[in-house]
Amino acid sequence: MTATEPGGHLGFGGQGVRPPTTTEQIKEYILRAHLRPGDLLPTEAELCSLLGVSRSNVREAIRTLAALDIVEVRHGYGTYVGQLSLKPLVEGLVFRGVLIPGDDFSALREVVEVRQALDLSMAEQIVTEMAGTSNPDLENLVAAMERKAQKGEDFFEEDREFHSHLLAHLDNFLVAQLGTAFWDVHQVVSPKLGLPAPEQIDLTAKAHGAMLRAAEAGDADAYRAAVVAHYAPLQDALRHVAATVEAERAAAATVTGRGERPVAAVEAGTA
Repeated sequence: MTATEPGGHLGFGGQGVRPPTTTEQIKEYILRAHLRPGDLLPTEAELCSLLGVSRSNVREAIRTLAALDIVEVRHGYGTYVGQLSLKPLVEGLVFRGVLIPGDDFSALREVVEVRQALDLSMAEQIVTEMAGTSNPDLENLVAAMERKAQKGEDFFEEDREFHSHLLAHLDNFLVAQLGTAFWDVHQVVSPKLGLPAPEQIDLTAKAHGAMLRAAEAGDADAYRAAVVAHYAPLQDALRHVAATVEAERAAAATVTGRGERPVAAVEAGTA
């Protein structure tokens, strides 16, 4: 029996319907049993009996689910429902962002656009929740970012914590997870482009302070303006990088069109 063969004990399958994989069956079991993150799953032998599949199928399915953070294998203790984080999404997006040398800026531009759209879409809710409040923890983070910006230092950790704190005011766990996930991708890909520049760091740090003040004042319009200002320096830099890359490609195409061999071809001796 292969990993895609159906099990017979949970009533899966049906005429004309693709048989569920063992992976799908285990996910369905978690849902039917109303298990939560951290709950213990049945043993390997028990899953084999419940699903009507072989040990090799269960092991293969568990490996797949563990990679997706749907289950967590604790050797010597058992298999538990995972934390269901977006870590696999982050890893996939990071890999996509660095897969094609010279095209990193496109991946980062897309991530920045999604981050900004997410922040703007949550503006009303964040402002509503934070209006009239005092947030010393966030104020301390802003102060730390501004100090580091003045020294030309990055403030990745403070930046991440600031946005996590803001999203924590929302009654929406998925939005908080998405915000953190896209921030993590941003953090990994951005330095590969030599971004941001010192002046951009300073503007970004100040924009965080403007976001906080607007949220505490209950001013949604000012908050949205601060969000746009937050991302503007990086977006300007990305447009500059894109224009530079495009100019270099155009120049290379012009040289090739004149009958001159590209440097790489000359070195390889193949053109």
